[in-house]
Amino acid sequence: MFNLSQKIKKYITLKYNNGILRIKLKLNKERIKTILETRLAETKNEIKAAQQLRYRVFYKELSAHPSILTRFTRRDRDTYDKICQHMLVIDKSNKKRGVLLIGKKKENVVGTYRLLPQRDAESNKGFYSQDEYDIKPLIEKHKERKFLELGRSCVLKSYRKKSTIELLWQGVWRYILENNFDVMIGCASFQATEPEQIDMALSFLHHYALAPEEWRVKAKENRYVNMNMLKKEEIDKKEALKIMPPLIKGYLRLGAYVGDGAVIDKQFGTIDVFIVMPRELIEKRFVDRFTI
Repeated sequence: MFNLSQKIKKYITLKYNNGILRIKLKLNKERIKTILETRLAETKNEIKAAQQLRYRVFYKELSAHPSILTRFTRRDRDTYDKICQHMLVIDKSNKKRGVLLIGKKKENVVGTYRLLPQRDAESNKGFYSQDEYDIKPLIEKHKERKFLELGRSCVLKSYRKKSTIELLWQGVWRYILENNFDVMIGCASFQATEPEQIDMALSFLHHYALAPEEWRVKAKENRYVNMNMLKKEEIDKKEALKIMPPLIKGYLRLGAYVGDGAVIDKQFGTIDVFIVMPRELIEKRFVDRFTI
């Protein structure tokens, strides 16, 4: 039987050239080479590819409920896409997986993250997550800071591994540094619609990761779901972390805070929590963990 571990010649190498991050996985005998790059979308077609990937992940694989238009176009899109930056992970090894970029025979989008700078949010409709959370008090407390909203994160299932996710986060981190953002915010989701299904995880977040008053954001009253479902002494930490989505678990490892209250998103079939990451609190961990 083919033993992959015996065939690996060079495990993972990360390189940064000409503004593009690259990751390579080489196999010895089979001469298979995977080359992933991460960069911002530069054209409407590249944004469209990100929307198609989001449709595959959120609507086909997970539990989102498409409208007639979404089902017809096979794209997850909204009005925020026009004012956001879109970070892409692109596979250039011609594996014919992901979403093929028009005019580029070997480039497929396999991961994406949507980025909304505060300046663009405030000059348009505001932040995407303000439909679920009252963000205004947080912004007013930190008027001297620049905020960046992160959202719509997804990676194609066959690429959903530590190396790909870290590469995507490295691309986002470079964008943060280049534009000097101070605070990252946004919603992260559980694949559930009943809080009782994830009471252990929600209670863990409430007791161990709730933001201090200085950084706390509260879910809007008409959508507020109490996360304090179990007493602290009733929480099995290992069990709570076991059912925690990888993205939320990754944020916690970086030192992120969560807001007060969860929100049920019926369209996407999820329960959302609010994430706050002040740069000065997470920077060292980020550099140590995701050094380029």
